[in-house]
Amino acid sequence: MIKFGKWIVKYRIPILILSFLLLIPTGICYMNTRINYDILSYLPGDIETMKGQEILLDEFGTGAFSVAVIDGMEEKEIVQLESKLKEIDHVKQVLWYGAIADISVPMNVMPQDLQEALKNADTGSQLMIITFDTSMSADETLDAIDEIRGLTDEQCLLSGMSAVVADIKKICNSEVIMYVVIAAGLSALVLALTMDSFLIPVIFLLSIGMAIVYNLGTNFIAGEISFVTQALAAVLQLAVTMDYSIFLWHSYQENQERYPGDKERAMAHAISQTLTSVVGSSITTVAGFLAMCFMTFTLGMDLGIVMAKGVVFGVLGCVTILPSMMLVCDKWIEKTRHRALMPDLGRTGKFVTKYFWVFLLLFVIILGPAYYGQSHNEVYYDLMGTLPENLESVKAGNALENDSQMGATHVILASSDLNSKAARNMENEIADVKGVKLAMGMNSILGPTIPKEIIPGDIKEMLDNGKYQMIYVMSEYKTGSDEVNEQCDTIRKIIKNYDETAMLIGEAPCTEDLITITDKDFKTVNAVSIILIFIIIAIVLKSISLPVILVSVIEFAIFINMGIPHYTGTVLPFIASIVIGTIQLGATVDYAILMTNKYKRERNKGAGKRDSVITALNSSLQSVFVSALSFFAATFGVGVYSSIDMISSLCMLLARGAVVSLLVVAFILPAMFMVFDKLICATSVGFRSKKSKAVDTTENNVIVQ
Repeated sequence: MIKFGKWIVKYRIPILILSFLLLIPTGICYMNTRINYDILSYLPGDIETMKGQEILLDEFGTGAFSVAVIDGMEEKEIVQLESKLKEIDHVKQVLWYGAIADISVPMNVMPQDLQEALKNADTGSQLMIITFDTSMSADETLDAIDEIRGLTDEQCLLSGMSAVVADIKKICNSEVIMYVVIAAGLSALVLALTMDSFLIPVIFLLSIGMAIVYNLGTNFIAGEISFVTQALAAVLQLAVTMDYSIFLWHSYQENQERYPGDKERAMAHAISQTLTSVVGSSITTVAGFLAMCFMTFTLGMDLGIVMAKGVVFGVLGCVTILPSMMLVCDKWIEKTRHRALMPDLGRTGKFVTKYFWVFLLLFVIILGPAYYGQSHNEVYYDLMGTLPENLESVKAGNALENDSQMGATHVILASSDLNSKAARNMENEIADVKGVKLAMGMNSILGPTIPKEIIPGDIKEMLDNGKYQMIYVMSEYKTGSDEVNEQCDTIRKIIKNYDETAMLIGEAPCTEDLITITDKDFKTVNAVSIILIFIIIAIVLKSISLPVILVSVIEFAIFINMGIPHYTGTVLPFIASIVIGTIQLGATVDYAILMTNKYKRERNKGAGKRDSVITALNSSLQSVFVSALSFFAATFGVGVYSSIDMISSLCMLLARGAVVSLLVVAFILPAMFMVFDKLICATSVGFRSKKSKAVDTTENNVIVQ
């Protein structure tokens, strides 16, 4: 490794030139990487709801639909609006009262339930179903949504998944750059105060920033990434890989004392030591992120691969770009030296070892409530719940709910071979299901009084193409609620009785699948991340007992972090319960590994149990404190700023998780060492000193090794 360090030092200028040149292609690739704003598109393609979406697009040429709430417009004005809507690219069809029959036909001849659903007698508002010939989150659909909104002010509010996705895109595009600015600014502030140079944090951030650009640029190979990954990738990579830069800086300072006046030699040794240490600790972080690839819900794979890749780029940047910058900027670094504003943590070790039984007692007392809390959190699956109330899709959803008592809209695909009587009976049964506002197919539109000939041809094609017939089901219940899930199950049973090939699709059925799949994914990801990190720690530390202790300690921190929302009454986005534990375990287990290595080194030197724990805690706590505080600052700022609750909640949980992990590693882990020292020494390699005896100066007794 020392040869590698010397090579980096020797060729630092070419390395920096190449590093800056690589920003050009990776930056271009990043700007041309498509962002997917539709969470539901990450559901597995082999489930019925997703297959139904493909059939809808292939057979009907309809990939998405939106329910518009029209208020304050005369029917003649709506007719003009309909004409304008049909001229917009990728708008396939517009369905409302005037499209079903000429507006000269009295509305009272239409079926009563259809009248009530399409027009609100109290408010005068009307509903319009707009279909698109492209998929729910396709760029063409989102562009069409924007164009529709441009036709009217707030007289036409668009609801539905495509409208929600369009609003998420709008917010992300306006906020994502600020996420990086806030995370970098707050991290720089923390580092400037806790380190001994004002310039070194800037160099850290520049080096990590380049690694982030490389990581995001290489996403172009995958074709697209999710908006969640886009929003979190830079912030998480900054927070997770900052440790490596801090370690290099401290190692460089130590080696300058060993080799005074020879900074190039000091840096070469610092690179060698950092690479050896960082590779071991980064593997656990990579494993934590890769565990998310085992999710059936492929958003986990999207985020997991990008973040695992980001850690690798972070390590490479730390041992190549960062040392090169530090040597080139050495004069300016020295000129900006100052006294670090760090609290004195030197007495923490003696305090913790003296009262270790208190911390063990706290561990036992808190464990039960923490575990119960994290396993009884309330989560939501409705994407609209993640958005601010002033957005158009949210206003439209609220208008549908409050004025028309309507929430989700489902779509049923059934065979056209189903005879009229059976189809009418099926629609009637669906209409009688609790919470169903309207079941609108060809049969319900015709009713007993309207002749089939009066229905426009394009409406007929929209609802029946000769192979499949389509039925719109308008529900009173919101997507993601227990009521709508029960409703979907009931409807599914009804349609299967009439047609085994019939499918129930739409946002609510997809969300129901999402609930089932992610519940399973939560268990899978947690198990895989624990097993992978357990194996890695066992190999790195050459121990049987230490993986159990270290993973248990960090899992305890995760229980506390994820248990708090239950007791505060906070409702979490579904994705939080799946990924937070894995990220917190992979990112903060490094704190425990760092302290364990120092504890192992002291025991190997012949120090006693208590002295080893004191030295390990005191010597590692400063690095862990700075790292955790930087992690907290980067994620907390984004959590406060983001107006998308999914992003905000994830960042706030990560910020709190860093602090909780810091406290647990500082107080619970040393207590574990005190209790299980004999077991650790007996089941681990490298803990027994070559000496036959060691004197524990704190306890004043002789310990047989």
